[in-house]
Amino acid sequence: MQSRSYEPIASEDLDRLSAIAAADRADLFERKPDTGRLYADRLFAVALCQGGALHFIDRVNGVKDLDVWSFYVERPERPFPYRRRGKADFGDPKFGQSDDRPGFVGRRVDLIGRSLVNVNPSRPIDALQHYLRAGGTPSARFLAKKAVVMLDPRELRGTVIWPECDTNNANSAKGMNHARC
Repeated sequence: MQSRSYEPIASEDLDRLSAIAAADRADLFERKPDTGRLYADRLFAVALCQGGALHFIDRVNGVKDLDVWSFYVERPERPFPYRRRGKADFGDPKFGQSDDRPGFVGRRVDLIGRSLVNVNPSRPIDALQHYLRAGGTPSARFLAKKAVVMLDPRELRGTVIWPECDTNNANSAKGMNHARC
């Protein structure tokens, strides 16, 4: 059983996660130049998802690991490699260590990517909310069970896009930055 950290996720933690995801993408595209050729310029959103995102919102869920998803506009040649999962060290012991990665200084960060079809990259919140609402893939249904918080584009960092805003939601009273409130 993996232990959880209940330390709040702050804006500087979101900044760190964004930088970790950017470094992971750069490394991936260097090691897999064909994927880089197809997807390096197709990124439209990066988000903290699942339990870490839920903890950012409610400060109750706790953090086992941090799941960061990068979303791309799909190329006709082929989708982004959906089985690819990177792993990185958060690099700060603020949230403790992951039980399964004793050599890490901080929690494990899982780095996942997906390409989406028929999205407007200039409207990343709408694109991701549509993806989650439609539930057309196992990944979309899985992500929709918890929460999604934007990391990139930078100007949207910290915006809670899923679950979609409920004006009666206690999180709104906590001053969370919800889309569409």
